[in-house]
Amino acid sequence: MDDPSLEKISAQLDSDSSRDRMLALAMLRNVPADSAVPLIKKVLNDSSLQVRSMAVFALGIKPTPECYPILIELLERDPDYGIRADAAGALGYLEDIRAFEPLVRAFYEDTDWLVRFSAAVSLGNLKDPRAKEVLVRALDSSEVVLQQAAIAALGEIKAVDAVDAILRFAESEDWLIRQRLAEALGHLNSPKSISALKYMVKDSYPTVAEAAKISLQRLGA
Repeated sequence: MDDPSLEKISAQLDSDSSRDRMLALAMLRNVPADSAVPLIKKVLNDSSLQVRSMAVFALGIKPTPECYPILIELLERDPDYGIRADAAGALGYLEDIRAFEPLVRAFYEDTDWLVRFSAAVSLGNLKDPRAKEVLVRALDSSEVVLQQAAIAALGEIKAVDAVDAILRFAESEDWLIRQRLAEALGHLNSPKSISALKYMVKDSYPTVAEAAKISLQRLGA
């Protein structure tokens, strides 16, 4: 740790002020992953939940071989649901295909909807077609945010054979679900997608209509 700025960040991570520690983590943004991760690890068990949350997120955007096992451990064992959700989200940023099965397990077995939501989003980030079955099941969730995450993720993994399953949301009362649908259909090139998008460009909600228009352009329709 020859760099004086790293010395400064390291010292600030030992501050009694959680605000100082959060600012120190933010200062790691431009630090290479190999130098950043040892510093991030200093506050993974911080007394402040906000600091811990920020540190877990940082592991997702500063990938080193160490990050994956740490995040899996947090996802599977941390008592705080917010930290488990952060770990699930960070695993999506890592885009490490080994995370597929742990994320599927978290989706099915975690008792908190926020963790399941993060797991669904990250399954989309991994772009692994095996996630289709899990995500289609998530469409039947009673949690609207889970439905939103599943629709978006099905677009991310380009699950064209799931178009029928998501088209039932075209008339959803929730404009954000309709927007997620319009965005997802832009990744699912099929006659049904194009037909639905031509209908959705007339949506009364401007962001939905705009998303549908962009998706039609993406599909060259």
